Amino acid sequence: MANTQDIRRRIRSIRNTAQITKAMQMVAASKMRKAQQHALAGRPYAALMNKVLVSLQQRTDPRFHPLLAVRPLQKELVLIISTDKGLCGALNTNLFREASNFDSAKTAFVVAGKKARQFIARTKRELLADFELKDSPTFVEAKPISKFCMEKFLRREVDKVSVLYTHFINTISQRTVVQTLLPISRFDLPKSETAQAESEGHDPMIGYVFEPSAEVVLDSMLPYYVSYQVFQMILDARASEHSARMVAMKNATDNANQFIKDLTLEYNKMRQAGITTELLEIATAQMALGG
Repeated sequence: MANTQDIRRRIRSIRNTAQITKAMQMVAASKMRKAQQHALAGRPYAALMNKVLVSLQQRTDPRFHPLLAVRPLQKELVLIISTDKGLCGALNTNLFREASNFDSAKTAFVVAGKKARQFIARTKRELLADFELKDSPTFVEAKPISKFCMEKFLRREVDKVSVLYTHFINTISQRTVVQTLLPISRFDLPKSETAQAESEGHDPMIGYVFEPSAEVVLDSMLPYYVSYQVFQMILDARASEHSARMVAMKNATDNANQFIKDLTLEYNKMRQAGITTELLEIATAQMALGG
């Protein structure tokens, strides 16, 4: 059974750990606010771009654009957007569980994040490229990833490109998502606008004229659309990472503080029991001497 000295040592060790997790929680909270702002700020722009592309798709024949070409699936490329560090709960675990569902014989991988690279190496899957990103990546820094994926698709080295990432919902909720990047099959619109767009003859950009022509504008916008989609997914993944880490470190700090309270209570009980025993021994000795 542990003595009071052992309990004091454990309390001191846990208190030091709690200080570390508290500091990590504060750092993650600071990064989380910035990452969430960046992720949410880009969504209105993406929604407007989707409306333009829906309109262009209705005014042209999309079958002639190579990024819209649907081919029989023989080889798939999967981009995994993970974290560089751990201590963010089950975020990476959920990603890699989903990645394990892909057929390794028909799938090649591109990764952005050290944890994903380690997973691919550990499971001995085919890795085509490994990209490194900062905590707050810019569009220019993220563009080589989408460019690499588009080149593989246009060269017919792969027939489909998917992205596996964590979609940011709110601070305590993030969802692992597999989204098809290429071929581009549909443009995401709000549900109300999607219903209107699917109605006969509806154009979300009615009254606008595209120059020099809708075909030329579509050819220019589709590569940019793919690049922006990847960039937005990276921003979502970063917001999810910092949110998950902040929550995980908060839980760790709370658990450590609760553990300290329990150990302190146990320590006080043992100390009180020791004092009571000493008083009984003194009283017994006095009674024996007095007798």
